[in-house]
Amino acid sequence: MQLKWSAAKVQAGERAAQGMRPVDRAETLTVAIIEDQNEIRCGLQMLINGSPGFRCVGAYSSMEEGLQNLSSHVPKLVLLDVGLPGMSGTAGIPLLREKYPDATILILSVYNDDNRIFEALCAGASGYLLKKTPPAKLLDSLQEAASGGAPMSPEVARRVVTLFRKIRPQDAADYDLTPHEVRLLQLLAEGHNYKTAARELSVTVNTIAFHMKHIYDKLHVHSKSEAVAKALRSGVVR
Repeated sequence: MQLKWSAAKVQAGERAAQGMRPVDRAETLTVAIIEDQNEIRCGLQMLINGSPGFRCVGAYSSMEEGLQNLSSHVPKLVLLDVGLPGMSGTAGIPLLREKYPDATILILSVYNDDNRIFEALCAGASGYLLKKTPPAKLLDSLQEAASGGAPMSPEVARRVVTLFRKIRPQDAADYDLTPHEVRLLQLLAEGHNYKTAARELSVTVNTIAFHMKHIYDKLHVHSKSEAVAKALRSGVVR
C-alpha cells in the first residue's frame, strides 16, 4: 500500500515530530528528494520544511534532474524513490555517490521485493523504507541514516535477514582472487564507488577499473552489483 502524503496527514506528522524530539537548530539536516509523483514529492517537502531541524534543499521528479541540479545545494541526505521514469533510482545510486560522496542515500519506495531491496543496498543505499512509513517515523529514520544508521521498514528488514540466511555460504570460495582484489570487493560491499575506493587504496580510478575487469573474469559476472552479490554469497567478503 502506498501512503498518500496529504496536507492533513503531513501536518499531523509535523506536530507529532515536534512533540517527540528536542532539536538543535545549529545542526539542521538538509535533505533532497527525488520522487516522480508530484503529490508525494510536495508532501515530503511540506513535512521536511515544517519540522524543526530539517530543511529541504531540492525536490526533483527524475534522477536526471537530480543529478543535474543537486550541486547547487549538496544535501546531507538524499531521499530517493527507486521506480523513477527514465533512469531508475537504483541505477542512479552509484552516480550520486560518485558526484556527492558525502551525501547519505535513503530509499523511500512502494516496492518491497528482494531484488529491488538487495540491488539498492548493494549499490550503496544506507537504508530502505516503504512509502507507508508514518511521517514521524520517516523523520526519525532520516536522522538515523544521517547519523550512520541503516533504517529499514520492518517488512524490509525481515526480507534482508531471510535473504542473508539463504545466501550464507557453507564453505568460502576465493575464486583465485588476490588479496588486493578481495580488499577492493570489500570496499565496494561497504558502499564505496570507484572514486572513493581508489582513494582508500591510494591508486587511480583507472587502476580500479583494471582490477575490476579481472574480478569480473574470475567471478564470471558482468557488473559491479553482480560481483559484490557473488562475493557476499561465497563468503569472500562480509
